[in-house]
Amino acid sequence: MKLLEALKIIKSPPGPEAQAFPVALCCGFTPLHFETFLKAHLLQVHPEKAIHIRGGLFGDLAGNLDRAANDAFSAVIVALEWSDLDARLGLRSAGGWLPEQLPDMVATARLQLDRIASAIEQMSVRPLVISLPTLPLPPVSYMSPNRLSPFEAELRSHVASFSSRITSCRATVIHPQAVDRVSAPAARFDVKSELLAGFPYTLEHADALAGLAAGATAGRARKKGLITDLDDTLWHGILGDVGVRAVCWSLDQHAQLHGVYQQFLASLAAAGTLIGVASKNDPALVEEAFRREDLLVTKDRIFPLEVHWNAKSQSVARILRAWNISADAVVFVDDSPMEIAEVKAAFPDLTCHLFPKDDPGRFWDLLVELREDFGTSELTNEDTLRLSSLRSRTKWLEGAGNNGAGEQFLSGAEAQLTFSMAKSPDARAFELLNKTNQFNLNGVRLSEADWNALLSDPDRFVLKVSYKDRFGPLGTIAVLAGTTGNGDISIDHWVMSCRAFSRRIEHQCLKWVFDRFQPEVIALNFSPTPRNGPTREFLASLVGEPLPENRLRLSRNSFMDSCPALYHAVVEN
Repeated sequence: MKLLEALKIIKSPPGPEAQAFPVALCCGFTPLHFETFLKAHLLQVHPEKAIHIRGGLFGDLAGNLDRAANDAFSAVIVALEWSDLDARLGLRSAGGWLPEQLPDMVATARLQLDRIASAIEQMSVRPLVISLPTLPLPPVSYMSPNRLSPFEAELRSHVASFSSRITSCRATVIHPQAVDRVSAPAARFDVKSELLAGFPYTLEHADALAGLAAGATAGRARKKGLITDLDDTLWHGILGDVGVRAVCWSLDQHAQLHGVYQQFLASLAAAGTLIGVASKNDPALVEEAFRREDLLVTKDRIFPLEVHWNAKSQSVARILRAWNISADAVVFVDDSPMEIAEVKAAFPDLTCHLFPKDDPGRFWDLLVELREDFGTSELTNEDTLRLSSLRSRTKWLEGAGNNGAGEQFLSGAEAQLTFSMAKSPDARAFELLNKTNQFNLNGVRLSEADWNALLSDPDRFVLKVSYKDRFGPLGTIAVLAGTTGNGDISIDHWVMSCRAFSRRIEHQCLKWVFDRFQPEVIALNFSPTPRNGPTREFLASLVGEPLPENRLRLSRNSFMDSCPALYHAVVEN
């Protein structure tokens, strides 16, 4: 955005219900326009918040971090540059560039990085976003600037070690390649502004870096599944024309893009992404092709395979039903613009990508975009269980029959629920709260700052629920968060994975809360959303219609009168 646009955004007053969102901006330079762009981008990322940015002292990044740790912030953003490691690595110092001073600069930088890392490790505020040095090093070394000197190599080695250290403490480090994609390295440094005002960035770079930093405070909803075509997508060639042995995906057959795509899909599947196939093809030929031993993504990583001659949109519809997820959580990849248009018309919320079989450059961009769609900060046990639990859900539904789970089936499912009230950071629980739509008490999303505030509040509880039965484990499938006080219980957030539907887990969750806290009434912070129909149906079965528009009160007697038989073994952890 332009500076005038940023100023216009900032001048728009927040709504009367906007929640305060204080942000610490820790840098060693004068923030000037960077702070302006950052506030504008934060307002776009968090439109429901009242953004307030507090800076620090010039030339004291480490001290600014120490001071920020003692105040209550919703987010901390750190812009690290070379001069923060040693003032001699900037232009506002004349401390000397003599060859004999170079080892001291490296030693000082290492000590300063250690101090900064220690300050970051002590901070409990999340999100905590760090950008590594983005500006060029001055020609300090006696060597030609076209050659990497041992001096600079050692400096960059210390920065790399620093990056590894702080990412292990759940800080978010902006990838240097991401900065390169949005800001040309040669157009970042404003020497005149640095000398006159202590602000080193061009306006374009300040805007680009601020946009990345603001975006990192919110994260991006991770997609759940990818549906792919086969011919000229998963492999090169038309299966029905050339045959099973002639479709290819190797470098020597000039089909390497398809091989790379296969290994990319295998990587996604191993990290918990659901992979499905929608192909107009002969089912027998596809079955034979998937028996080829040189395939880089094997059939056991794909479910389901929709292979027939009907419209692709019909295949997508069946896959979405099998996965029990909505179209906006899924990506569709096909080499045919016509097929993409047909699917997109049926599912406008679906993210569609054209497979660029003849454009290697665009293929690289596609890989980056897909990794952005499906990327996650860490893998959880549930990621590895997702496909197996989906298959177990299919077996469950087959065993339960078309009319839902009967009493005999439920009583023999050997179901076990594990309840945990440990208030430790949990990536899976946080993910569930922000991705689940169908069984969601009110649709409220939590920022990382909100989540950490909830965990640290002694008057609020978090209940995590895991499930397994004779068909296999599902992992953590439900999260409840609420407030206790004066004998009253309020459930403010409640989500449950769609994989756990039809097993009366929601009834057992409420029963556990009644038994654990012994309230006469539970207040549920319910609000209808366009997509939480299963939640509305469940609550209506307990209290009847019509449901209130917001807060719902459920008495113990009313719940016990409506609660069906529960067959789970309950374990507390």
